[in-house]
Amino acid sequence: MYSKNDFGEKFRWGVSLAAYQVEGAYKDDGRGISIWDHFSNRKNRIEDGSNGNVACEFYYRYEQDIALAKSLNLTNFRFSISWTRILPDGTGEVNMLGLDFYNRLIDCCLKYDLEPWVTLYHWDLPQALEKQGGWTSRIVVNAFIKFADVCSKSFGDRVKNWIVMNEPSTFTGLGYLIGYYAPGRFGINNYLPAVHHATLCQAEGARMIRRNLPNATIGTSISCSYVAPSSDNPKQIAAARRVDALLNRLHIEPILGMGYPVKDLPVLEQIEKYFHPYDEELIKFDFDFIGIQNYFSLVAYNNPLIPYLQAFVVPFKKLNRPLTANGWEVHPEGMYRILKQFSAYPIKELIVTENGAAFHDRVEDNCVHDKRRLQYIQSYLGEVLRAKQEGVNIGGYFVWTLMDNFEWRAGFRSRFGIVHTDFVHQTRIIKDSGLWIRDFLK
Repeated sequence: MYSKNDFGEKFRWGVSLAAYQVEGAYKDDGRGISIWDHFSNRKNRIEDGSNGNVACEFYYRYEQDIALAKSLNLTNFRFSISWTRILPDGTGEVNMLGLDFYNRLIDCCLKYDLEPWVTLYHWDLPQALEKQGGWTSRIVVNAFIKFADVCSKSFGDRVKNWIVMNEPSTFTGLGYLIGYYAPGRFGINNYLPAVHHATLCQAEGARMIRRNLPNATIGTSISCSYVAPSSDNPKQIAAARRVDALLNRLHIEPILGMGYPVKDLPVLEQIEKYFHPYDEELIKFDFDFIGIQNYFSLVAYNNPLIPYLQAFVVPFKKLNRPLTANGWEVHPEGMYRILKQFSAYPIKELIVTENGAAFHDRVEDNCVHDKRRLQYIQSYLGEVLRAKQEGVNIGGYFVWTLMDNFEWRAGFRSRFGIVHTDFVHQTRIIKDSGLWIRDFLK
């Protein structure tokens, strides 16, 4: 078994969470309505009928949860800012009570000697902007620049580490192509402009932070899964490249000056009609790090019946690998392979900004013996170390997530936390995985 020292003294150890999934207090202190408030409060949208209106009550319980993170010997605390707490309508007048909350939260992190890492956008677009087109409309770009301006000016005296976006391929694909996530839109004509405007905002938001905070460390987080072909047949290899272009390369290559991966995914040629003058330059930014968010790997096969992609992925249950509670495969080597893949890009540093697993946990005598999650974290972390020892510049690991929370479409059934949450009484129990992390980092 490896030790903390194997990763080096400067390696960052942290935990990640997101505003909508934990804060609750969805109408308190001037907060506006986001697309996830609107989406999750509609019938038949969330698997267990729940919503994020209360969630973990982090808005009121943040100090106890930050103290809990500190007790696990973590040194970095990643959280996102609710856009509608700061700008209830997405733009316009700033809500000072929202700024006050995040000022208290940041000060509390520093009080407990936890380095705050701020994610600007973790999927909670203001509903007022969605009514004007949301990510399909160019108006979102200027609105996002203002949001980045307000946040960096307000918090930059204490926050040095910034993540502009969380998984743009996820919120555009699931939210604007297949309608599974908020705001529930469908179709290529929604998806392509959403992709381009999100890519623009990655760079434009980063530029605004850099303008206000020249010495800040600025990154963005990409969801990525190693994609293997189903065989060594050239058709299957080409299918895997198309899936890889869609899921892994779509938002990283434009910011590196490589453009959209049109060669492997010709449908992206249509994205040019959403370009304005100079966009080819505006989508570029020299990030200090790229956040890698990896949970599973994929096996792709050629399927001409699938529109645009002409490929599909083998269902996880047919891969003969262990599965998590939400049906995702457990394949630690995929972490190693995706880190190696991204290390081939001209990126200054990689940081694993999310990795974790959902399992069916049971509380027994005020304990949660989550052996499978513990094994998952240990095995994936081992692959991070393997890549690091082979020369990949990996600067940190953030587990997803501190505590069980509102897990988007899965509601409260999908538990990723290293701390158990009782959503009725809002009590917390550190799981065995959290206790292992505490001892590992001691």
